[in-house]
Formats: sequence, C-alpha cells, structure tokens
Amino acid sequence: MEQAKHYDVIIIGTGAGGGTLAYALAPSGKRILLLERGGYVPREKDNWDTRAVVTEGKYHIKEAWHDTTGREFHAGTHYCVGGNTKFYGAALLRLRAEDFGEVKHYGGISPAWPIRYEDLEPYYTRAEHLYHVHGLRGSDPTEAPASAPYLYPPVSHEPRIQALSDDLTRAGLHPFYLPVGIMLDEKNPVKSRCIRCATCDGHPCLVNAKADAQVICVDPALEHPNVTLLTHATVTRLETKPSGRAVTGVVVERNGAPETYSADIVVVSCGAINSAALLLRSASDTHPQGLANSSGVVGRHYMCHLNSVMLALSRCPNPTAFQKSLGLNDFYFASKEWEYPMGHISFVGKTDANVLAAGAPKIVPGFTLDFMAKHSLDFWMTSEDLPDPDNRVTLTRDGNIMLNYTPNNLEGHTRLQATLKSLLKHIDCTEDLIHMHAYIGKRIPLAGVAHQNGTIRFGRDPKTSALDVTCKAHDLDNLYVVDGSFFPSSTAVNPALTIMANALRVGDHLTERLG
Repeated sequence: MEQAKHYDVIIIGTGAGGGTLAYALAPSGKRILLLERGGYVPREKDNWDTRAVVTEGKYHIKEAWHDTTGREFHAGTHYCVGGNTKFYGAALLRLRAEDFGEVKHYGGISPAWPIRYEDLEPYYTRAEHLYHVHGLRGSDPTEAPASAPYLYPPVSHEPRIQALSDDLTRAGLHPFYLPVGIMLDEKNPVKSRCIRCATCDGHPCLVNAKADAQVICVDPALEHPNVTLLTHATVTRLETKPSGRAVTGVVVERNGAPETYSADIVVVSCGAINSAALLLRSASDTHPQGLANSSGVVGRHYMCHLNSVMLALSRCPNPTAFQKSLGLNDFYFASKEWEYPMGHISFVGKTDANVLAAGAPKIVPGFTLDFMAKHSLDFWMTSEDLPDPDNRVTLTRDGNIMLNYTPNNLEGHTRLQATLKSLLKHIDCTEDLIHMHAYIGKRIPLAGVAHQNGTIRFGRDPKTSALDVTCKAHDLDNLYVVDGSFFPSSTAVNPALTIMANALRVGDHLTERLG
C-alpha cells in the first residue's frame, strides 16, 4: 500500500468516542486520520428553528433502516462531525458507583462491568473538565466520590425551575443541579459564549457554545499538523491479513469512488449500531460471523434505555428558556416507594407549539398547543433496560441495518411515571401528565437511538465479550472500539460522559502502546 495512505492511527467516527480519542492522541505527534461519513453541520438560522429541526428532521440521517419484518424506518440520529453530540442536551452525568457492579432489577439482573468505578474516576474528572461541565458536587445524593470539584459552577435555575426545586425539597426529595456541558459564564454574560437559548437540547448550537465533540475535541485536534480529517467518507468494510489477526485495510467510499487506507491501529467509533454493522459487514473467510465476533456477541445486547418525555401543565406560566438545570435521582435505586430501581428524572429543552405538534400529545380540554407549551414542565425520564441477546443489530441481504428491539424491565419505568404523576400536586401543576414522542422518535422504540449502547461489549472472557478491558478486540491485535458499544449494561443516565471518559482512558493506553 502506498505510504501516503498509511497512518499510525485511523479513527472511524468523530463523536463522543472518536472525537474525544482524537483529542487525546493529537499531542502524541503520531499520524492520525479521522474518517467521518458526514460533514460539518451548516451554521444557519435553521439551527435554532424547532420546525426545521424537530418537525421536519432537517439534520437527521436520510438512509432507511429496517425492522425485523423488513419495514423501513428513519432513526433519530445524525451523521456529522461531532456525531450526535452536536444535537445532545449536554447532560453529562457519571454512572453511579453501584452501576459498575451487579444490580438487581424487578425485570432481571443488570450485569457487572469488568472495571470498577475507581478505574474510570480519574477519566470522568478529565472529561468533565474538558467538556466544560457545570455542576455542584454533593447536590446529587446518589453520586459517587469524585477526585476534584467541577471547574464551573452549576447552571442557575430560572424562577419556575427554582420554585419546582423548592417544592420538591419540601416534599422530602433531593433535587440537584444537573451537570451540563455548556460554555456559559453567568457572572459575565456580555462575554459568555452561551446565551441560555431555548433551543439547546436536540438542536445544533449556532454560536458553538455547547460543549460538543466537534467544538471541544475535533477542531482543536485538527490544529495539530499530524491530524487529518476526511469528511463525507463512508467506511464500507475492514480488511484483514490472511491470518485474520490484524486489520490491514480500511475501505472508504468518498466522492463516489473507493479508497483504501491502512494504519497500525484502527479504531471504530461509529456509534453502537453502526459500529456493530461495520464489523458484521467485514465478515470474511477468517471471520465468517463478522469481524471480532468469534464470541457471537457482536450486534447483540443492544440497549437504548427506557426513555419518555412527560409534560406536566403548570398552573402558572413557565417562561423558562434553558430548562435543563435540574435532576432528581431519589428513585434511581431502591427507595421507600419501591424495593427496585426506577430511574432518573430531569428535563428536556423547553417545548414550543412546533415541538408539541411533532410529538402529537393528547390535547387537554380548554388548552391549545400554544397555551400548553407556555405552561408545560417538560420532564425527561430514563430507566434501565437490560441486555438481551435477541435485542440486536443485524444486516439485510443488501447490507443495510436491521434493528430488533423489544423493551424490557418496563415495570420500573411505569412506576417512575406514576411516581412523577403523584408529585404533581406538590409542584403547582394540574393532574394531567402527557406523553410526548417528538424528542425520541415517531416510532418508539426503534427510532429512538440517542442512547444506543451495548452491541460490542467488553469483558475479560473472550467467549462472552468482543472486547478486552482496553476496548481492543479479543480476536485482533490492532482493532479497538471506542463508543457506546462497549457497555455491558445501560444504567439509567445518559451514556455520553462515560463514552468520553472511556475514550480518554483508551487514549492513555494507546499513547503508551504507540510509544
């Protein structure tokens, strides 16, 4: 292979995993190639237009995926520099220490991880500092010990959210400041990059003030002359040497033509669904079940959380712009309300009539969509789904993505919704609690893939896992997977910070390996 196309490291994908890893490796001086199948999200007025972003799905992927009946659906995900972090709500929470061990749920057992919380803790701290996380240590009663405070103070509550926090505290609960990654300076608003707009969650940031992987990691990495980015470069398969022990070719389709690159180290960071699909597409005589899949687990154990957006109607208006400042974890583990975990409660971005129309909620008598939007408190609830080998990513005959997912462990999420409903009388709301689908995808649960994880799990036993504890494939000497694929369990918080922290951890390992 010609020397110009050989690199020390190739990273496929530029999101929370790949983008963060590129940032970690950039100072090494090693030749690094970033491959991104999308381009930069255009900076345009539609970035902040809920009709364009939510109703029309302007920035969503255009390709069709399939369910197991062969029916097409369009997933709520994005191909772009920075990956899905361009559109996330920037809630950056650590897993709880207990999440790394075996957790008993009503619906089954959430398995233990092959590493401990203490192994990842220093990298959590680094990731929080890197991604400008604003928060307050000690305000969340379930949080694990941390080696350092947040660098940035918590995002203040706007008046209606502060009143909610006060009401929840009076009800005996422990609301906390949600850790969020935004470049906000409330002491100096004139110079603050973030302006606390109402279109942060689910939207790209027009002023580059959200701490996403493009702004925080990819663009700074590209300032190093040893780092190269190719956009609109879709990786179609990985080729191996005859022994099957090393990836020798990364086959790319760019500008309608095939190109092949090679590297000493190849890192797959396409997101749990696309990473699994790429390994399955790379099947060969040496790897007949797909690359790195002698265990048969690649594509299996897909998890995406049990998520729901529930609207409570405040008796007083809720003019809040930036709503994602409060979280509630009183029901994350067993509680006096129930002996099993229920999950996490926080907020999505503030809805308007366009978002409500996209989510097709039940109209409350006497309310219009606009009136509901002006009075809504827009809760986001997450419960843990459990790894099931039959929830999996496979391929159609044409090599397209096929996704099979049946929700499980539903009782905890149902009880979490009922618990929130029981709190309405304490927080100056009507008795109405309305389900809304706009943020998760029209075809729940398949389209809602924002929290995808688990499809290429890591572990110490090559018979039951695809990756070792460094996220290197058991079956290959130079292939790593660094995104949400490695999760053995989904837990009940957003996976983004854990993906970022793990990328920094793998970055240290690769820096040492590369010498």
